[in-house]
Amino acid sequence: MTTIRRWFAAGRELAADERGDVPGWVLVTLMTAALVVVIWAVAGPALVDLFEQAISRVSGI
Repeated sequence: MTTIRRWFAAGRELAADERGDVPGWVLVTLMTAALVVVIWAVAGPALVDLFEQAISRVSGI
């Protein structure tokens, strides 16, 4: 077997092993998005207030 064929065979084996992990990555992505939404919902009003205070101090209003 030539070196190139060995590389292709190794690549095919690696690709076959990685196919089963797709649901795991989807779950991680969905959980991360859910955490962002929850944190944003909890901290959003406080961040808006903080931003408005900072702008009013800079602008002198």
